[in-house]
Amino acid sequence: GGGEEDKKRKALRKEIGLLEHQVGELCDVLRDVIDATKAQVQKKQSRTQEELAKEMENEMGDDEPESSSSEDEGEKPIYNPKKVPLDWTGKPIPYWLYKLHGLNLEFKCEICGNFSYWGPRAFERHFQEWRHAHGMRCLKVPNTRAFHNITKIQDALDLFERLQTEKKKVHFNAEVEEEYEDAAGNVLSKKTFHDLLRQGLL
Repeated sequence: GGGEEDKKRKALRKEIGLLEHQVGELCDVLRDVIDATKAQVQKKQSRTQEELAKEMENEMGDDEPESSSSEDEGEKPIYNPKKVPLDWTGKPIPYWLYKLHGLNLEFKCEICGNFSYWGPRAFERHFQEWRHAHGMRCLKVPNTRAFHNITKIQDALDLFERLQTEKKKVHFNAEVEEEYEDAAGNVLSKKTFHDLLRQGLL
């Protein structure tokens, strides 16, 4: 009885862990959609009662003919010569805001297949996203904090190799590093201690 219950519990824990991992991965993939949804909800919540009523009127009155000036506005293409991103209303964001957030700066990541990220925020965030994680998996390199801000494939491979060699150095080598103390209080390496012991000098 007890062994079977333990097996069931382990299987259940494993299944729950797998589901939690899948949900986490899904959240990473949908991060932009989730953030955009939150921003939209916050904007709606910040509107006044009059603005909400006007918006509902516009949605319901779409069938009704509008004045010619508003028709012209709707049909006229948006003037956006600098290719500034659009805000949630579909209009270009102010240029000063575009520059403030560094959205004019392009960051390319070779690990992500030379994908371009616009602005430092998007660039920083991409290291935890699926595209970068997939690129690192293809290189057989763990996507850890040590590899943050590494965008070149060769740099990632070199750093991984260096970390591996440092890890090997850290391992304790008993033959060389283990120390013994003789009766007189002298500290000797393991090899020297055993050589002297065999010769009967200790």
